[in-house]
Amino acid sequence: MAREPNNRGRRDRDEAPEFADRLVAINRVSKTVKGGKRFGFAALVVVGDQKGRVGFGKGKAKEVPEAIRKATEQAKRSMVRIPLREGRTLHHDIEGRHGAGKVVMRTAPTGTGIIAGGPMRAVFEMLGVQDVVAKSIGSQNPYNMIRATMDGLARESSPRMVAQRRGKKVADILRRNDAPTQASETAEA
Repeated sequence: MAREPNNRGRRDRDEAPEFADRLVAINRVSKTVKGGKRFGFAALVVVGDQKGRVGFGKGKAKEVPEAIRKATEQAKRSMVRIPLREGRTLHHDIEGRHGAGKVVMRTAPTGTGIIAGGPMRAVFEMLGVQDVVAKSIGSQNPYNMIRATMDGLARESSPRMVAQRRGKKVADILRRNDAPTQASETAEA
């Protein structure tokens, strides 16, 4: 009995990045036609690997499960990588905007947790952020809040990215923050 080669290795590699998903909103929409109303559903989903990658998508269909499936597929296609400090918080404070939606996100010390409202909380949980303080100002529409959050996160830069952009070493970038305190100590002595 001859055994066929096992293709499980390739399949396991494709499924290795396991993504978590969070349903943020479901909206029932209706279309009035001659015989009455036709109902459809719109779903908003956030997907992430909880290690620095996150994406969101929306899907519309006649049934809820199909709308969620479409939204999840779109979210997986639109994933972006966000640099995190120590894998738990943001590198610096950020502001994000989309339409009338404005969000403010701030770094937080260890143990703070995720202090954020509904749709923003879903993004941070799927991203893998453990400590952050965030506030939504303006639009409370979940679509605009998520887009504003993603806009802000896309603007975040790590010390490595800044050093690369300036053509310097990471140590030079980080040392600049400590330099004034050392200079003032030597002046006082």
